[in-house]
Amino acid sequence: METSAQKFHARVEKALHDPQLKIALERTTGNARRKRAAAVSAWPEFEAARAAAAAIKDHAIEHMAYYLEMFESNARASGAQVHWARDADEASRIVVDLCKAAGAKIVTRSKSMLGEEIGLPHALAEAGIRRVETDLAEHIIQLAGETPSHIIWPAAHRTREDVAKLFDQYHHVKPAGHDVVSMVASARKELRADFFTAQVGVSGANFLVAETGAICTITNEGNAELTTTPPRVHIVTAGIEKIVASTEHALQLTRLLVPSATGADLTQYTTFHCGPKRANDRDGPEEFHIVLVDHGRTRMLAEMPAMLRCLRCGACLNHCVVYRAIGGHAYGGAYPGPMGSALTPVFDGLKHSRDLPAACTLNGQCKQVCPVDIPLPTMLRHWRARSFDAGYEPKAVSFAIKVWAFFAARPKLYRLAQAFALPALRLFAREGWISSLPPGSGWTATRDFPKPPRQSFLTMVRKGAKA
Repeated sequence: METSAQKFHARVEKALHDPQLKIALERTTGNARRKRAAAVSAWPEFEAARAAAAAIKDHAIEHMAYYLEMFESNARASGAQVHWARDADEASRIVVDLCKAAGAKIVTRSKSMLGEEIGLPHALAEAGIRRVETDLAEHIIQLAGETPSHIIWPAAHRTREDVAKLFDQYHHVKPAGHDVVSMVASARKELRADFFTAQVGVSGANFLVAETGAICTITNEGNAELTTTPPRVHIVTAGIEKIVASTEHALQLTRLLVPSATGADLTQYTTFHCGPKRANDRDGPEEFHIVLVDHGRTRMLAEMPAMLRCLRCGACLNHCVVYRAIGGHAYGGAYPGPMGSALTPVFDGLKHSRDLPAACTLNGQCKQVCPVDIPLPTMLRHWRARSFDAGYEPKAVSFAIKVWAFFAARPKLYRLAQAFALPALRLFAREGWISSLPPGSGWTATRDFPKPPRQSFLTMVRKGAKA
């Protein structure tokens, strides 16, 4: 039977040898990095706003039980029905049962990573309910039969040329051309009928506002509003960590989330939904359900509460050298990149996901760009230490770490070993690079290793200090 490590390595190997993937990823993440850098440089108060945002989230996390009770009370007062789910299975079961009670044959869905986390697409399919993804990128990957590869741009692994082929093959009204405008128009025509015939619309929530009982969605395409407004029933699925104390806090966090995600000041649509349609309202759902999902989040309160700050902006993915090389599918879970490497062990168990934190380079860019200053490298080191202590590491890795620790604890021996290692490594170098190294084939199989200097860094520092 193939182990989780073998599956991970196979996915990584496939990704590393896919040239189209690299093109698609760099188009998306490169553009995102440039836009974020421009937005931050034009915002002198960015660091102060970042510290304030982290404090807002920490306050809500510390008093989570209090604010969740307040949210439930105010949501019920507005006419919403609130449901609590302990885990993924219970959350999916609640949504499916609500869809069945509404007699739903078609369900439209606005992009929600929580839905992927709890396996909602699979649960709806098993129940015989037709699911229509309305976010453009989610529509693309639904046509391709794939899962999201990025939490903001689910089709980041797909090039425009790929999308054109999918639309030509599956759309009832083929795009007039393969330019972006023509393909977007084709998707609009394809989805329009479903928006107005679906009995149920399912969305996520960027924030749960305790003081009003409202939920907030942040989108750029308007599909969320068409998903939540025309159907008779609107179902919200949200992790309990989305709770914030007030509308003011939600807007402060939005101001950090959007530039970090897309480089813009605001999205096209920031919408607050509060209860079902009222007597004098012109539109809106007749039933409004909110499913609050735990699925490991209360465990995180004790082990890594700072991870509950996460706004799901995707900045850590865009700046991660590992994600940019292998894409999202190689991670194997709902959440890829640094944040996924920290979250997946909570959801799936460390034994089955130890490869994710082990794959990180710990260069720290993810923490530097996080709008709420989550110490992701520290968390990933935590999982590595837990994996080592639990005996999950391969024997060869555990042995190598013990050997390194033995030398690292003995400076003289460490320097002696280093004195032999540097000239030995230099023997493998050609024109400044090592392209083949038998003990390090896992590295050199896909990228070259720089030729090491003649002297160690510490030796050069000592010589510089004396000079």
